[in-house]
Amino acid sequence: MSGAVSVVVVDDEPLVRDGFRMIVDSQDDLSVVGEAADGAEALAVVTAERPDVVLMDVRMPGVDGITATRRIVEAGLPTKVIVLTTFDHDEYVHEALRAGASGFMLKRLTSADLLHAIRVVAGGEALLAPSITRRLIDRFAQGDGRTNGVVATVDLVERFRLTDREIDILHELAAGRSNAEIAAALDLREATVKSHVSSLLVKTGCRDRVQAVILAFDCGIVAPRGV
Repeated sequence: MSGAVSVVVVDDEPLVRDGFRMIVDSQDDLSVVGEAADGAEALAVVTAERPDVVLMDVRMPGVDGITATRRIVEAGLPTKVIVLTTFDHDEYVHEALRAGASGFMLKRLTSADLLHAIRVVAGGEALLAPSITRRLIDRFAQGDGRTNGVVATVDLVERFRLTDREIDILHELAAGRSNAEIAAALDLREATVKSHVSSLLVKTGCRDRVQAVILAFDCGIVAPRGV
């Protein structure tokens, strides 16, 4: 379908693949262009089809979804990956984001949530299930705090040549705020925020805003709770 967001569905359960295909293909602006039953097959299908988005299961025989996601990203393919799993485990979230996933959702999500996630990620943003977002941020915020926040900010500015406004934006991203919420918090237009986010991602080499959040916590720019 011309102009539609192309999707590949990866899951070892045929019934799950059928369900996702039915939901996605019910939309005029979305289209499933391929399926795979494991990570190795997923990489082959994604390489051949170069879809906009992959719906990736985590636990599959052979090559798992996290490894497949990492290989897709390392191959330099433009495809964005949404990891979908039944298992609400922090280690899966962390590993998926480290691998380069642009989204992490639980399979108990509604059809409307799935379609929203595909469109958001295809549009260049990242998306986590709400329950995961808060927990992930809390987990990072409870780090050991070995890096001084002020020093980290200076290091980031010097390393990536970030502007003061981009540092502000990075802090807001690390708080889990959307572009609209950031615009309200910083008294900016939403289009201006989007421009700053894009600039921030280009300068830091982050794939998306989730990776930028990980950078913020890794560098210690966001202080742990109680510090």
